[in-house]
Amino acid sequence: MKNRNDNLKRVIVDFKKLTPEILALLVDKYPDGYDDDHVIAFKNANNEWVECVEVTTDTTKYLVKVSTKLELTMENYDEDDYEDFADNDPEAIQDPNIEGNEL
Repeated sequence: MKNRNDNLKRVIVDFKKLTPEILALLVDKYPDGYDDDHVIAFKNANNEWVECVEVTTDTTKYLVKVSTKLELTMENYDEDDYEDFADNDPEAIQDPNIEGNEL
């Protein structure tokens, strides 16, 4: 049986390019922060280990690269700080179909 998540677009997001929309998804999914059980590790196209946490929308599965800065940003998240930002920044995400961004 196929999982509905099998047909989602997969996108890798680096902390430096984190959008307010994705940050809000992370905070909603991991209100107490994430731990090792939530981290997904894989090798990218350059054969380097990448560690990410996953959040999904109706159409996209985001893998957000784990870092100390990500943890601090999630801890200090305040929705009001982001009300003036656009929800979707096309430059903030990496398409995994582009060389070097494969899952």
